[in-house]
Amino acid sequence: MPTKYDHFTTMKFSIENRVITAKLNRPHKLNVFTEQMEYELSQFLVDGAFDDDFDFAVLTGEGRAFSAGGDIEEWMIPNVKDPGSVNPDLSKRLIFALLDFPKPLIAKVNGHAMGLGATTALYCDVIFAAEHAKIADPHVKVGLSAGDGGAIIWPQLIGYVRARELLMTGEYIDAKRAVELGLINYALPAEELDAAVDAFVAKLQKGAYRAICATKKTVNLGLKQLASAVMDASIAYEHLTLASRDHAEGVYAFLEKREPKFTGK
Repeated sequence: MPTKYDHFTTMKFSIENRVITAKLNRPHKLNVFTEQMEYELSQFLVDGAFDDDFDFAVLTGEGRAFSAGGDIEEWMIPNVKDPGSVNPDLSKRLIFALLDFPKPLIAKVNGHAMGLGATTALYCDVIFAAEHAKIADPHVKVGLSAGDGGAIIWPQLIGYVRARELLMTGEYIDAKRAVELGLINYALPAEELDAAVDAFVAKLQKGAYRAICATKKTVNLGLKQLASAVMDASIAYEHLTLASRDHAEGVYAFLEKREPKFTGK
């Protein structure tokens, strides 16, 4: 059936049995985020909270990836050339839109989830991933602080010791390891992912919907308080590193397919 969001240009949507599937839809670039995609995802979450056409939401990616993070060419290079051109309020808006979304939100991580892609998945209520998917927050690999919400959610899921290690190295982990750490809920063969998510949503549909939604809101209260305390400082630290020489080096090294030579400046 048609949705209220069909005019979006970086996402696509379908509704069946009162379940909306929202897809990040830039498959030619592994669904990397641009400002437009970040805006549209936030807007869907804000508007969808009051949309009577669906009760449950599944967030996934079109093609081979969930989302490979931020768009280097369209997002980071312009900021290297003109520091401060990136809008810091977008990330804050997205994190709070995820936390405020009142309906059950299931992440179906069909492929790699990196950076902001990983952050987005981890703020969902329950996370299913294909076994081949890799998850990471590699901000440091391009000379950036993990300022888009990752430094908030990773410690809450896997503890501060493991979160510091993974965030400070930007190390990739596969979905099975992510389950072992408690970062996500399930890792499944790719061909079983759709059926597993459908079965879980069907299980929720048999439950007491108001009680389920109220429980979700209660669980998220602590996260919202933490995000309110930390998010502004987190964004500020990321913006300090956005203007660094190391960030420029990380961006150009990525484009040139070479190891970066960081200097600490």
